[in-house]
Amino acid sequence: MSSVPVSDTRRRALSRLALPAALSLLPGLARAQPLRPTPAQTEGPFYPTELPADTDFDLLRQGTARYARGQAAWLEGQVRDTAGRPLAGALVEIWQCDADGHYRHPRDGGRADPAFQAFGRVATDAEGRYRFRTLRPVAYEGRTPHIHLKLKRGARTLLTTQLYVEGDPGNERDFLWRSLRDARDRAALTRPFEGADGGELRAQFPLVVALS
Repeated sequence: MSSVPVSDTRRRALSRLALPAALSLLPGLARAQPLRPTPAQTEGPFYPTELPADTDFDLLRQGTARYARGQAAWLEGQVRDTAGRPLAGALVEIWQCDADGHYRHPRDGGRADPAFQAFGRVATDAEGRYRFRTLRPVAYEGRTPHIHLKLKRGARTLLTTQLYVEGDPGNERDFLWRSLRDARDRAALTRPFEGADGGELRAQFPLVVALS
């Protein structure tokens, strides 16, 4: 008995139907590509040598003191591993200068405003999310506006990096920002600070870390 020829059009249609079934038998082939890790940057000279009495999420309130200078901003994001899984219970730390460009650090001569907390730390929630209330960073001599960030898990530091302000004219002159040669790395660390309800700015800074 002779077989019936299969047309090219029908052959292509059968191939399209067979492909999903074949992939379902080989789940490794259909697995998503790993996420690109957030690029690391130097810690810098001003990581606190002595922590403030208050180290919570709100850097604009320290005990009864309120810091009203500069532009208030919410900094928030989600921490995930390269497989896209949320990282719960990790410790996120940020530190930055006050609105006059001074750090709470002995090397900055004790010029920082004591009302500004300058350092904060929070643990990520079950979905890997974190949130801080702080200032839109400002420039000081030799540096474009930035916020330092460190991510820890137990005794292990997973990431140390810096966050920059999208569109700030000082970025192109900053030696550390220029060291980010890949456009994807610049995009990962350079985020918009945009207006939000209540007049405070908001910036999203998602983080991806390799755990192995």
